[in-house]
Amino acid sequence: MNCITFSWHDGRQDARIEEPGERVRGLGRLLDLPRRLYVMLAASEFVLLACSLYAAAGLRYLNNPAAAEAYVGPLLPRALAFAAVLTLALGAVGLYQAHSRETLQGQFIRAVLAFALGGVGLIVLYYLWPSQYVGRGILVLALAIGIGLVGLSRLTFARMVSQEVLKRRVLVLGAGRKAALLTERLRRRSDRRGFQLLGFVPMRGEAVAVPAGLVVPLGERLAETVRRLAVDELVIGPEDRRDVLPMEDLVECRLAGTRVIDLINFIEREIGAIKFSLMSPAWVLYASGFDGGGMERPLKRGFDLLVSLLALLPALPLMLLTALAIVLESGPRQPVFYTQERVGQGGRVFRVIKFRSMRPDAEKDGVARWASKSDDRVTRVGRVIRKLRLDELPQIFNVLRGEMSWVGPRPERPQFVAELARQIPYYELRHCVKPGITGWAQLRYPYGSSVQDAEEKLKFDLYYVKHHGLLFDFSILLQTVEVVLFGKGAR
Repeated sequence: MNCITFSWHDGRQDARIEEPGERVRGLGRLLDLPRRLYVMLAASEFVLLACSLYAAAGLRYLNNPAAAEAYVGPLLPRALAFAAVLTLALGAVGLYQAHSRETLQGQFIRAVLAFALGGVGLIVLYYLWPSQYVGRGILVLALAIGIGLVGLSRLTFARMVSQEVLKRRVLVLGAGRKAALLTERLRRRSDRRGFQLLGFVPMRGEAVAVPAGLVVPLGERLAETVRRLAVDELVIGPEDRRDVLPMEDLVECRLAGTRVIDLINFIEREIGAIKFSLMSPAWVLYASGFDGGGMERPLKRGFDLLVSLLALLPALPLMLLTALAIVLESGPRQPVFYTQERVGQGGRVFRVIKFRSMRPDAEKDGVARWASKSDDRVTRVGRVIRKLRLDELPQIFNVLRGEMSWVGPRPERPQFVAELARQIPYYELRHCVKPGITGWAQLRYPYGSSVQDAEEKLKFDLYYVKHHGLLFDFSILLQTVEVVLFGKGAR
């Protein structure tokens, strides 16, 4: 069986096929290469973060050299403490994890969260260890410089290190029709950015349905093949699991650190959506996720209140300007806001608050209609505020009242919900969580105006319902900022 080896020439990585047994020691070093690279990255970022505190102190006392000279003396332990807390925070959000699926954008989002967590950690540290206190001005400057240096570090790392080396090496057990779903569902290059498919291992009595070039014949114990090919993840996808899986080898691989995952969960994770054809009541009952108990709800509520209070200050001037623009266009006697019934968590109906972006008589006949592209009911001001998402700002008050969350499925009108629930299976599962001002489906799928669009968006909504959490919410909020800035998906 052939295997792939890598070599480096003038900063460029080359790959070639070698016969088994050739350069075994070189392959052994390759197995640990991603982890070693991330250890080096962590060490370099620790140094950069320590230097950022020195740079902040220098800028803070730029016009006062005497004060700077007196202050720099004890700065080394403070710089080391500053760097240690932030490096731990970066590690806690998964930025030093080998074989990460994150893009550069995703890494930046996680870095912002890490610096927010690290800032809180530093405040606690200074309270418990007052001698390490550096002052608010220097701390803010150091955090700003630090996140810039970490961003440059990640850009440099991405340019210098081949992404193929950092991808998870995936081997699929099974080569039948079920296993072939992987190549069918993950056709786009973006769906495969986090892993390298090594091939499919046919199971006993299974008709091969994958391309012949991807078949990996098992001529030895599975555990030996996994070690020889440096497999990071085993995907279980045979047609029938009964008496065909090498359970002892799978346990050995799992205990040796190789991740083992079901094919359906693997596809779901990679595309960020749930496939209806793979769902069943039993799957919903036993699947991991769909958990809103414990501390999840109070933590999410606290997050919503905090973000709402922080957002109100910059939002109020924008809201006043938006209201003034609506009055100038439509006249002082026309309503600035409009409220409309929407379905919230648990199927409860509430009234959502928005800036009016359509004519007051948009639904004078009382019939609910989907918004469409180039809808002639939208006013001139409405087109602008919809593109900039300013019409959504009053929903902050819905969040403060506990009717909505910042992140969640889009709230729909009762008439649409009744229609969609009849036509789309599992549609009402989206009401397990509060609806949101923004959400995973809004980011991943354009504005929908039909039952087919609603079905496609539901795949992303259910993925969010299954996997929602504070880190996921924070990531969605930061990605929404990009959507607002570039006007993607607005209607």
